[in-house]
Amino acid sequence: MATDYDELRTDVKESQDSSLEALKSAKAPDAKSVVLELDEADVLDGLTPGGEFISEELTVQVIPQASDEFTCYSCFLVRHRSQKVREKDGHGYCVECEG
Repeated sequence: MATDYDELRTDVKESQDSSLEALKSAKAPDAKSVVLELDEADVLDGLTPGGEFISEELTVQVIPQASDEFTCYSCFLVRHRSQKVREKDGHGYCVECEG
């Protein structure tokens, strides 16, 4: 008796048909439920993993730009004037951006 080895086995066919039927009958979420889930996620964004708000203030000391420094017009980093390679239209460019 000849056997067609390319044909799917009957148990595989049945499982494929049943999984396809399960997908077809599965209820897809409606737009309102998706929006509600997203809104709930937004509310939880401000919480820590434990669900608590942290009311600490961060304090950062701002140091003004020194007279021997410049701000690169390309990368916007404050650099020492020895790193200035070019100046065009009153804007300085650093070695890394021009290199």
